[in-house]
Amino acid sequence: MAELTINGHMKVKTLKAEFKNAFGASLRVYKATHFADDDATLASVREGEGAKAGEMAIKGTATVAAFERDFEDLFGIKVQVANADNTKLAANDATLAEAGK
Repeated sequence: MAELTINGHMKVKTLKAEFKNAFGASLRVYKATHFADDDATLASVREGEGAKAGEMAIKGTATVAAFERDFEDLFGIKVQVANADNTKLAANDATLAEAGK
């Protein structure tokens, strides 16, 4: 089963590419209400005082809803998982592995 480790030093474009490679799904990363700059680091995109830093390991068995919530809780960044060709959002109850199919 695919697994991905994420940390605040990653660039947005690196995260999106590694997410796609690991799970086959697309990842949308936001800064406020707009898409985050692909060349920005996750730490520079972070918003909110409660946001921590650190590292997160995710597996393909995690649900979309749990991943999106946990990512925002840890990094203070809103993300959304989309299908492989990034045309529609994945169902919240789907696993990350299912979202990419």
